[in-house]
Amino acid sequence: MLDKLSSLESEFADVERRLADPDVFADQARYRELARRHKELEAIVTRSHELRQRADDAATAREMLGELAGEERELIRQEITEADADVARLTGELELLLLPKDPNDGRNVIVEIRGAEGGEEANLFARDLFGMYQGYAQRQGWKLEVLNTDVSEMGGFNEVTFSVSGEGAWTRLKHEGGPHRVQRVPVTESQGRIHTSSATVTVLPEADDVEVDIDPNDLQIDVYRSSGPGGQSVNTTDSAVRITHKPTGVTVSMQDQKSQIQNRAKAMQVLRSRLLKLEQDRQSAELSEARRDQVGGGGRSEKVRTYNFKENRVSDHRIGLTIYKLDKVLAGELDDVSDALVQDEQTRRLTEAG
Repeated sequence: MLDKLSSLESEFADVERRLADPDVFADQARYRELARRHKELEAIVTRSHELRQRADDAATAREMLGELAGEERELIRQEITEADADVARLTGELELLLLPKDPNDGRNVIVEIRGAEGGEEANLFARDLFGMYQGYAQRQGWKLEVLNTDVSEMGGFNEVTFSVSGEGAWTRLKHEGGPHRVQRVPVTESQGRIHTSSATVTVLPEADDVEVDIDPNDLQIDVYRSSGPGGQSVNTTDSAVRITHKPTGVTVSMQDQKSQIQNRAKAMQVLRSRLLKLEQDRQSAELSEARRDQVGGGGRSEKVRTYNFKENRVSDHRIGLTIYKLDKVLAGELDDVSDALVQDEQTRRLTEAG
């Protein structure tokens, strides 16, 4: 580890020099890439310096121990204990930081939620999930921007697409992808029976403009009038946009913005992210398998998480986590679930690396 840390410290100094170069600053894409790397390395280098310092402190204290007696000896013993604890903690933190990075760490996120099985109840649950992520984004200090909505007849969401930007957005939200199942008495149920419904969540890393090369000749762009719940027209102009990427068949529709130009820009933003994910999957020999794993068939038996209203329970089936505060989770207090998922991923990666 020490050889690796020494190499990264040299790289950190080199990156700092390059960031101060006016030519690099003039190339904003290159500057952003170096700034991102600087931030990664800074965390490692800071802990590396702390680790060396605390290891030296422990060694010095051990040398002094044999020369002291009484109260002074006990103080030195305490210093050794504290220094050893810091060395262990910093070593663990560095082991995590030195793991291969998720290529999407640091990216903004695009989230798509769709009502799946359960009719209108599934659409209403999709709206509840959107509210949960709204609250979570606010608690994390992230910016959430709604890109498109398809409102159902009872005010739920057939589909809602939004972007989330901020520190750690991908790291935490990537675990939300998959079918989410709800068990409750629907508002449409007159006899008080509990129904099971589901909504699917897809999480995509947002692509930069320069990352995905899209040939305009590969696009089929259709325009139409925006519509509200039940298909009613809410716009007298053809402002809604549907873009189909003909080579892949990926289709994105946008209608929430006031102008066709705005809807087209938002649709291209989502299209780039979907194509980036497809390319990343292809490069890892999975070719869209990750997306299919997230969405699944949307069926009630397929799920990553269950929300049981009667028991006020949330269960994440991937890590065997169950907590009894559904009301708070749906209000955006997703930290307990998110922290456990991040910790589980880190543990698995350390085990694989070790």
